[in-house]
Amino acid sequence: MTTPAGSGTGFGSVSWWGLSPALDLQAESPPVDPDSKANTEHGIPELDVLLLGSVDGRHLLRTLAQASLWPRRRFHFYVLENNLEAVARHMLFFSLALEDPEKMGLQERSETFLEVWGNALLRPPVAAFVRAQADRLARLVPEPDCLAEQLPWLSLGALKFRERDALEAVFRFWAGGEKGPEAFPMSRLWDLRLRHYLGSRYDARRGVSDWDLHMKLHDRGARVIHINEFRRWRDTGVAFELRDSSAYQVPNRTMASGRLLSHRGERVAARGYWGDIATGPFVAFGIETDDESLLRTSNGQPVKTAGDITQHNVTELFRAVAAWGHPSTAQGDPEEVSDNVNGTREPAAPCPESFTVHFLPLGSAQALHYKSCYKGRFQLLYVACGMVHLLSPELGACVAPGGHLIVELARYLVDVRQEQLQGFSDRVGELAQAAGFTPQPGARSSETFARFYKSGDSAPVDSVVEPRTQPPEVLAPPPEVPPPPLEVLAPPPEATNQPSEDLTQPLQGRTPLSELLKLPSESQASSLQALAPPTESQTHKPESLT
Repeated sequence: MTTPAGSGTGFGSVSWWGLSPALDLQAESPPVDPDSKANTEHGIPELDVLLLGSVDGRHLLRTLAQASLWPRRRFHFYVLENNLEAVARHMLFFSLALEDPEKMGLQERSETFLEVWGNALLRPPVAAFVRAQADRLARLVPEPDCLAEQLPWLSLGALKFRERDALEAVFRFWAGGEKGPEAFPMSRLWDLRLRHYLGSRYDARRGVSDWDLHMKLHDRGARVIHINEFRRWRDTGVAFELRDSSAYQVPNRTMASGRLLSHRGERVAARGYWGDIATGPFVAFGIETDDESLLRTSNGQPVKTAGDITQHNVTELFRAVAAWGHPSTAQGDPEEVSDNVNGTREPAAPCPESFTVHFLPLGSAQALHYKSCYKGRFQLLYVACGMVHLLSPELGACVAPGGHLIVELARYLVDVRQEQLQGFSDRVGELAQAAGFTPQPGARSSETFARFYKSGDSAPVDSVVEPRTQPPEVLAPPPEVPPPPLEVLAPPPEATNQPSEDLTQPLQGRTPLSELLKLPSESQASSLQALAPPTESQTHKPESLT
């Protein structure tokens, strides 16, 4: 079997990291109206943000880290993902970022984050930390009172009961309920994905890595990614090698997810790695930085790698975010405010009660506007490139007049050809316009994000939108699917020699982005199938993947 370049299968069907640099959401949101009394609590302006597919919390962390540069504001982040494993990773990352500095130093926290977030294999001490935190979170999820007491920044109230049960099961798996690496043989699963992705090019994978890096990622602005770190990640899944390479032996269970696959004519539940094997986690924190000295070049080559820049950025983020979890580490009373030269009020120090992360039910994007508490509530809507098919008038109805929309583009998807990027961007503009948004006047030109705003005279959604025939639940795999049995946690032994077509078929249930974008050619449609698994009618045609 030959997998041609541009097939799009390298993106995977589950996202574990973002494919764009972290944003300060305050800088992207509309300015605060000093005369408005809406969206305030105790006189403090509030910022309500809805994020679809943010997957790793990078935008939230950067927003909290940059909060001291803005007037005081209370944050409500509403996060909607398409799988509960991403929700669990959000919780783990924020628990780590807000860990007591007396228990875990800054360097240890930042290095632990990098390994858990971007490495397929972990060092034993990091794996032990994941197990301990997972066990703690598994005990807190079914206990709302204890959860509110220990994690006041977290709200799971909107999740369905079956989703909370499934979330607890995810943490139980991370905690080691199924012992041994056989429960999740990451190295073997990574190699199987790589073989299926490259096909006949597998033996020339080093050349493929060089081509994808130099001719695609470097040409699109990610020149700081070094060939050695990119090759290592492509071959082993280890993006950030902070210690000796022999130390990375334990599978990273936080990258495991369950899917229904076709095996020998039957649908079986399988746990495996279905994430990105093409671009890597280098883009989110590793290609932009506030410290310009890290971007210097010598003889035309960057002096720092994406791994170095990522470690610096994450360390500085965690340094700033630590004050949110433990105000005593900062100077002053968190409730005190001071006036600056402009007369605006600023906090002396942040506190955990100053922000809340709300997780919404899976597949609820098209139903949020039916609830009055969400309709017209959000000042900012963020949509990742893998969730663009959810951008609709129903979703637009949840944004307040004058609110902003940020859409992540497919710039750093190596499987999308250059000529397809403009078509993708144009179709995003059409979807945004249909949802009631117009391009922001004077917005800076960007190939990474598309920026829009909602005019005040947009038509109400009830007058322009008919109920959809497809229920929202089909947009994501049903969370009530029971954990897969141990014998189907990985492809059968015979699949190690020859990649199985059946075992790599995507899960049913989500509308393919290529169909929604209505790309003009068959080659373009096939190359963007990575952004969403095919529908029921496509799953039985293996040739549609090539």
